[in-house]
Amino acid sequence: MEPKPVVQLNSVTKRFEGGTIGVSSVDLSIAPGEFLTLLGPSGCGKTTMLRLIAGFEAPTSGSIFIDGADMTALPPYVRPVNTVFQDYALFPHMNVEENIGFGLSVARVGAGERRRRVKEVLALVALSEKSESTVYALSGGQRQRVALARALVNEPRVLLLDEPLAALDAHLREQMQMELKSLQTRLGTTFVMVTHDQSEALSISDRIVVLNKGVVEQIASPAFLYDAPATPFVATFIGAMNTLEGVVVERRGLDVLVDAAGLAIVAQHPQQQPVEPGMKVTIVFRPEAVGVGAPGLDQVGMGRIKEVAFHGRALRVYIALSEGNVMADIPRTTGGQMTEGSNFTSGEPVTVRVADGATRIVAMHNI
Repeated sequence: MEPKPVVQLNSVTKRFEGGTIGVSSVDLSIAPGEFLTLLGPSGCGKTTMLRLIAGFEAPTSGSIFIDGADMTALPPYVRPVNTVFQDYALFPHMNVEENIGFGLSVARVGAGERRRRVKEVLALVALSEKSESTVYALSGGQRQRVALARALVNEPRVLLLDEPLAALDAHLREQMQMELKSLQTRLGTTFVMVTHDQSEALSISDRIVVLNKGVVEQIASPAFLYDAPATPFVATFIGAMNTLEGVVVERRGLDVLVDAAGLAIVAQHPQQQPVEPGMKVTIVFRPEAVGVGAPGLDQVGMGRIKEVAFHGRALRVYIALSEGNVMADIPRTTGGQMTEGSNFTSGEPVTVRVADGATRIVAMHNI
């Protein structure tokens, strides 16, 4: 039996003054102890959804439940949630310990209990030695930990995080991603995070909600989103993706053969929808599924090198086909040796193959 959700959104719509839709008819269940990320481009509705859960916004229609209780019309201060904001909102005139304990003081928690809980959460975020430091004496990563500690000390059922790592540099941001996930795992608290960073969402989430123009496009685990995008938007938004238009040539069991830009590609298709020969389709596949070889090899199509970009352990090769372009990620080394083809040059003709089973049909145009 699945556990009862901590947070439940039922057909939630938020319409702002002037008719702008923030989110539209969202249904979402968030499990206890889950790390759920709301992901999408600017203006997609992810922050609006977070504010609806927090109580900073009221839905135009629909209902919001937390731990089975209807919170739809209740203000933020009575909801069992806390929020960590993008700018951290720390009090500059207070030291670290005072910042963390402020919410407990407002809640009139006794001095002894307040000291105990602040001490525990300081140890949890590895800042015990900074308890008397001022906010100005802290690094960006330490300030982020103080903001987390201040939210966690109130023992919320749900912790809401609004772009919590956006102010950090790239190296520190990656480090803090792992610390954030480790902290959530140890606590078992339900985390709901907003981000526009796909790699961040993929690396630390249990599930991801992909939003586009206020509509939920897909909800799935990071691996499923990456391997099996349900819509063209998800396919192109999550990681690098090749997109081609093609025509179905024949059925091959559960797969279909598609002719796209001169390539014969075996693609998976949505089982709930019929796919027949002659049908126009949109297919997607990752750059790592593309093999590139010298002319004359037994490949399935021809192309010409446009550009080669250095990506560390791989080269991203941009290839012009008869109609359209594809990207291929070619590993630079095998066993410490440069791989064949790692010295591709612009204008060079090459053969191209897309690995069987790596392609999905995400749209059909003449049903």
